[in-house]
Amino acid sequence: MTYDLILRGGHVCDPRSGVNRVADVAFSNGKVAEVAPDILTPGKREEDVTGLHVLPGLIDSHVHVSGWMGGAAGHRMLALAGVTTALDMAGPIESVMQIAASTGTGLTLACIDYVRPGHTVDTTNPQMAELRDVLARARRSGAVGLKVLGGHFPLTSEASARVIELCGTEGAHVAFHAGTLDTPQNLHGLREACALAGGHPLHMPHVNSYSRGFEGPAIEEAYEATQILARYPNIWSESYLAPINGNSAKCANGIPESVATQRNLIAGGYEATLQGLEQALRDGWGHIHLLENGVTRLATGDVAVQAWRDAETDIGMSYYVNPAVCSINLALLKRPDGQFPIDALATDGGGLPRNDLCERGLALVHLNGLTLSDFVHKTSTEPARMMGLSARKGHLAPGADADVTVIDLERRKPLLSYGHGRAILRHGQVVGQGTTMIVPPEGIAAAQALGLDTIIAVPGSFHPVHAPTGS
Repeated sequence: MTYDLILRGGHVCDPRSGVNRVADVAFSNGKVAEVAPDILTPGKREEDVTGLHVLPGLIDSHVHVSGWMGGAAGHRMLALAGVTTALDMAGPIESVMQIAASTGTGLTLACIDYVRPGHTVDTTNPQMAELRDVLARARRSGAVGLKVLGGHFPLTSEASARVIELCGTEGAHVAFHAGTLDTPQNLHGLREACALAGGHPLHMPHVNSYSRGFEGPAIEEAYEATQILARYPNIWSESYLAPINGNSAKCANGIPESVATQRNLIAGGYEATLQGLEQALRDGWGHIHLLENGVTRLATGDVAVQAWRDAETDIGMSYYVNPAVCSINLALLKRPDGQFPIDALATDGGGLPRNDLCERGLALVHLNGLTLSDFVHKTSTEPARMMGLSARKGHLAPGADADVTVIDLERRKPLLSYGHGRAILRHGQVVGQGTTMIVPPEGIAAAQALGLDTIIAVPGSFHPVHAPTGS
């Protein structure tokens, strides 16, 4: 017998399997075959990873890789960041699938489609019949659920609740960027979103976005956010560490379309208008996303203004609005029982330039804020559980998918990564191709028509990690 690949001599950290020691890891037929101190069976290929750390493949549970947000650069940027599996958190699903088919780098990818007035629904108060049609169409197209874009394109509170109820009833994944027509993206929006879930499963994205210190001290808002979430065991949450957010710079009728873009302009002292946005770019408060050498970078000043104009304002942008005191504390805080109130570290990245799970997440390991096992728990084990993948991802037990990220802990850099045993990243170079899409049964045909491999997500398999109260 010969294994397909053996990673030799690395320090394996897999908290779910209870492994935290130097060991070899062998792959066979796309699966983990053996983890042992000294594997005697030879491999067709072998990699000496002495001095490096071997982790279950990183899972980023909040990214953007569609033509609407993130774009085609996202797959390369995720691969460079050591990510092996990701969840696109908005779609549109057709664009996500097309980009995955044309620019894939070997990742496993799922997508939830947005509920956006004037695009996927007619008004800000869609009724249940229309929402059923939206979910059915999204599933046929390959999406595993829906996202309410409250902070950007809000619905009424009643319609937001209907989306969550529908997805809970139908076993679809649902996320809610907090905020409704009457409540902004802040702690008030977070409280409202949790209440509107009505006990149904809900993915609460980027908790740091609701506690930026706009209404009070950021550290107090961060603590309050964890206290709010502690009261809702039906909710699974993530936060990110990057100082920048992500917005759309698109304007219509003289103002930014996104409510979040408007709020961030005002926070910087600018008018929420076309002219205010342009001035914010010239002054360096706003940053336009520019594609350069296959990745996205930030630009300000005249270069940014010109790119924004060339795109007829339809381009991504960011602001430095995330206080470190908030994002770091959200990542580190634990409950009295030792559990994290914020379940996972994500990035809200992909094609947005903040794919920093290793860069910033491992910095917290260096500072003894997180153990390496904590890091793996928040960037692989728990996201796999939330995505219904814990039988095959988030750990390195024999029989699991051969998804592995090899890191240089001292430099906080991924050097090698594999998805289903196939190389994605090799010594800092992206070598992977193709995409494996996680789709519902009715989305198989859409994925296969584009030449995409598939993993089937049966209804109800995507869910928060916590058991509902009383269960």
